[in-house]
Amino acid sequence: MVRVKNGLQRQRRHKKFIKLAKGFRLGRSKVYKQVRLALVKQGQHAYQNRKEKKREFRKLWIERLSAVIRENGGKYSTFIAQMNDKNIMLDRKVMSNVAVAFPEVFAKVYETVTK
Repeated sequence: MVRVKNGLQRQRRHKKFIKLAKGFRLGRSKVYKQVRLALVKQGQHAYQNRKEKKREFRKLWIERLSAVIRENGGKYSTFIAQMNDKNIMLDRKVMSNVAVAFPEVFAKVYETVTK
């Protein structure tokens, strides 16, 4: 049987992964075995932080809404409960953006919900 060597394909494959590890420090950017481990860990962190990003933005929207509602003399929890009772389907992201960009419009929404 003929001996098959895999030098060029292996080199290309390794270079592809090493290119992805650009900016990593020490062996994690140069040594193939460490590069592969570092890229796996990087992927885990990226996945986790995509989930955390959603949580952080929701917290931000709630804080903004709460501040604006307190200025109008109400409480966030009662406001959201009243919105659900009146079947007004605006999510926190939209309401937060409206409250920051167009305070007059949000004041009208607030009056409609609290009546």
